Amino acid sequence: MRTVLQRVSRASVSVAGEVVARLDLADGEHGLVLLVGVGRDDGPDQVAALVRKAAELRVLRGERSALDVGAPVLVVSQFTLQGDVRRGRRPSWSAAAPGEVAEPLVDAVASGLRARGLVVATGRFGADMAVDLVGDGPVTLVLDT
Repeated sequence: MRTVLQRVSRASVSVAGEVVARLDLADGEHGLVLLVGVGRDDGPDQVAALVRKAAELRVLRGERSALDVGAPVLVVSQFTLQGDVRRGRRPSWSAAAPGEVAEPLVDAVASGLRARGLVVATGRFGADMAVDLVGDGPVTLVLDT
């Protein structure tokens, strides 16, 4: 799995102009956005590693984790993170897992974070989503499991 993790002060996802997910943050609070790209060889081990890392990574103010402060998380499927642009002008998507494999793994990431006690919002798998966020810091990290 390749994931982009961002610390945010605001985030939402819209589909066809309708907000389908939002992080409800008060002034001064932070949350995390996880853009998750599932690879062909990914499975439960990668899900568990991502859940652990995202929940425990000390990237919030005061070197605290989402678990430490109960920060909400927005999980959005992002297959384009598996794109290979090393050759030519067109990305290759051959490393990306097909939807029927990727969707349950993205759902498992959200479920795993919920099981750790975090509030989790999700985008809509396979939809043309508009992700609106305000990065804080900015803190943006790429997590490869």
